[in-house]
Parts: sequence; structure tokens; C-alpha cells
Amino acid sequence: MTGTIMAALDASIVNVALPDMGGTLGVTIEEITWVVTGYMLANVIVMPLIAWLSARFGRKQVYVASVLLFTAASMCCGLARTLPVMVLFRIVQGAGGGVLMTASQAILREAFPAAEQGVAMGVYGMGVVFAPALGPTLGGWLTDQYGWPWIFYVNVPIGVLNLLLVQRFIVDPPYLVRERGRVDASGIALLALGLGALQLMLEEGPRQDWFAAPAIAAMGLVAAAGLAGFIWRELTATRPAVDLRILKNTSFASATALGGVLGMGLYGSLFLLPLFLQNLLGYPAETAGLALMPRSLAMALVMPIGGLLYNRLGPRLLIGGGLVVSAFSFWELSHLTLGVGFWDVFVPQLWQGVGFSLIFVALSTAALGTIERAKMTAAAGLYNVARQVFGSVGIAVAATTLTRGIARYHDVLAEHVTMYDPATRDRLAALTAGLRAAGSDAFTAARRALQILDDEVTRQAAVLSYNHVFALVMVLFALALPLVLLLRAGTAPDEDATALIGE
Repeated sequence: MTGTIMAALDASIVNVALPDMGGTLGVTIEEITWVVTGYMLANVIVMPLIAWLSARFGRKQVYVASVLLFTAASMCCGLARTLPVMVLFRIVQGAGGGVLMTASQAILREAFPAAEQGVAMGVYGMGVVFAPALGPTLGGWLTDQYGWPWIFYVNVPIGVLNLLLVQRFIVDPPYLVRERGRVDASGIALLALGLGALQLMLEEGPRQDWFAAPAIAAMGLVAAAGLAGFIWRELTATRPAVDLRILKNTSFASATALGGVLGMGLYGSLFLLPLFLQNLLGYPAETAGLALMPRSLAMALVMPIGGLLYNRLGPRLLIGGGLVVSAFSFWELSHLTLGVGFWDVFVPQLWQGVGFSLIFVALSTAALGTIERAKMTAAAGLYNVARQVFGSVGIAVAATTLTRGIARYHDVLAEHVTMYDPATRDRLAALTAGLRAAGSDAFTAARRALQILDDEVTRQAAVLSYNHVFALVMVLFALALPLVLLLRAGTAPDEDATALIGE
């Protein structure tokens, strides 16, 4: 879990520090986002390959190597003073982090008997879901108090501790077959090409007006061709690098789809709320991070409880209830205004924490509940990459919908803000008088008053656009409810095998 928390935290801890990092590295805000893109890109490419790497080199050896890579890359990121060096080590860090999160889930799933699976996945969920939610809070505090390099340096002692614990307690399971045969190089290449192009398209699309930009259209074609070729190759290969046949398991496939929905909602809201608090309400980075704490605290409290309830209530009731609660929280967020107070932001996030926790614990348990142990690592890789990729989809869709919504709502509001409207004339007169009193001449005061009024309309349009996106997320969670009916809490054929945690 030390590795899981460390890797999951780094998916979001850098977000609030990007402006400070951009200033130090001397790059624009668009360029500095490659710090996030590089990490996510390496994450999604390596996750499906972990089962193949484990079979070839041994899972413990792969895990230890990933801890070393992640820890060393974290130190190098903190020391980096140019953007290419920073992005390079973030890619290395992301590759290590993808292994840590996925292998951890497989290890926990194997190490506990069926009766304790819910609790085990509750603990795992505290790392994968709670850590990214805590990231903006911790990142804002570290950036304001010590500077942005410390969001990377903090990983070093945790990485050393993780390495010591893994060496002492983790062993390779006896059923993990070591294969030294021919490498499925074409499958790996197509996977890297398809997922890499897809991730880049999702990251850059909102900033370049999607397929109107030739580069984004090209990446879309490469992603489609690469993933189609990858699927064909893996379904026809004798020894595929990624075992896609696991998706024939209806319960696992349904859980993976629901994991994608959870990823869209979680990462989309993690992207939107800090923007709303900082750009519209004027919160500094640390305060915006603290304002997101209710969701993190709710997750910390509910995750273990959800694990204990799993055996009594089963996955359908817990996940269905979690989807309803999450949808309700986004419905509340779809009524924000520029005058919102503390409780207006606190309560919906509290409900979000409860809903996300119930979904994740039951989903992680049910997803792997019918998978035989020999295929556990492969299934965990597919499950996690789906959540990660759809999380990127959620961020991309949220960013695009938000931007286009602001323009659309601005036009709608501007139709009513005219000189024929008495309220508009009064507002302009008051603004002009205030500027004249501050020393501006008549022409400058009138022009600045119009600009201020336009800025006010834009801010109100932004609020409406945020509300619209939150409402769409609510609909997404509601539409996912039928997938719950396909889940089952059955056990794999070899479920009673002995636990594999070191004594």
C-alpha cells in the first residue's frame, strides 16, 4: 500500500503546482501540462503489460525495479530545471507508478481469503481513490510552504520504506508460470502506439479544438488503427502480451466498464472543482486544496466500512447505492453560484466521498472475484487501465464541454445585457461613475466599464457551464445503473488457495 499511495498521489499532486513549476522552468501553462501528460501516458501503456512482465521476470522483481525507478525518478523530477528533463523523468516515474498500483491490487487480492476480500479492497481503495483526492490538498500545502520540488522529494523516504517492506514480506506465488519464450513484440508495439496516441489525443484535444487541428486528427487515426491492430493481434496470438480473452467473463467486463464510469466522474470532478474555486472564487492553491478535504475524509472513513459491508450486502446493492449517492452529489454541484459558501461546497463533496467509496470497494472486489488466480495480474492490469484511460476521457470531455459552454452561455446572456435593459444602463452608469471618481477620464471610464461588465457576464457564463458539466456527470452515473445487474460476487475456481503473504 505504500507504493500504491505514492503512485496514485502523483497522478494529481502536481496539478496545483503547475503554475509555479512553469515559472521556474520558464515555459507556458500549455507546455507545463506535459508534466501531467507524460506521467499518465506511461501509466496507461505499462498497466496492461504487467502480467507479461511478471511472467517473464517474476512479479516481485518487476515490483522492486518499479519502486527503484519511481523513487529515483521522483528525486530527479525535483532537481529538474528544464522542461524536457522534467517530462523525461515524469515518464519514467509514470511507468514505475503504473506497476505499483496494478501489482498491488493483484497481491492484495491473492493474499486474503474470500471472506476478507471486501476489507482488502477497501484498504486498496484508500490508496487508489483517496490518494488522488488528497493530492491537490497536499500539493497546494507543500508548494506554498516549501516550493514545488517537495511534491517529488516527499516520495523518496516513502519509496525507501516501500522497498524494505516488499523485500521482507512479498513473495511470488507458486502458480505464477515463468515464461522465457518468444516476446510478442508486435502486440507490445501496437499497444504502445494505440494507447499512446489515444492518451496524447485526449490530453491535447481540448487545447487544440480537437479534430479541427490536423495533429489531433492524425493522432485519432493512429490510435484507432493501433488499438484495432492490437486487439486483432492479441486475440490471434498463441502467447499474447495482454490476455484480452479475460473480457469474456461478463462480470469482469461489466465491472471494468463501471470502473471507467467511476474514473470519468472522479478525475473529471478533481479537474473541475479546483478550477472553479481558484478561477471564479479566487481561492489560492492551498485554500483550494483544503476546500477539497471533505471528499478525502469521507473516503477515508467509508472505505473500510464498505469493505465490511461487502459480504453482507453484495456488489449490486453497494455499487447501485454508490451510483445513486454520487449522482445526487453532482446534482447538488450543478446548482453552484458565485456566492456559494463553505457548506455549499462541503456537503456535495461529502456525498461524493461516500458514493465513490461504496462503488470502488465493491467494484474492485467483484471485478476480480470470478478471475482465477493465475490470471489475476492480467485482469488487474486491464481493470486499472480502463479506469485510467476513461479518467483521461473524463478530463478531456469536461475541459471541452466547459470551454464551449462558456462561449455558448456568454452569447445567451449577452443577448439580454443591452442598452435597452434598465438594469444594464444602471450598472454601466454606476461603474463609469466609480471609475471617474478614481481619476479616469470620461472616454476611458466608459470603455473600462464595458469591459468590466463583459467580464461579469463571462464569469456568470462560466458558472452556468460548470453547472452544465456537473449535471452531465450526474446523468452518466444514472445511466450506468443497469450495468450493476451484470455483476456477481462469485468466487474463482481456486479461491481457497493459501494466502501468499510472507511470514
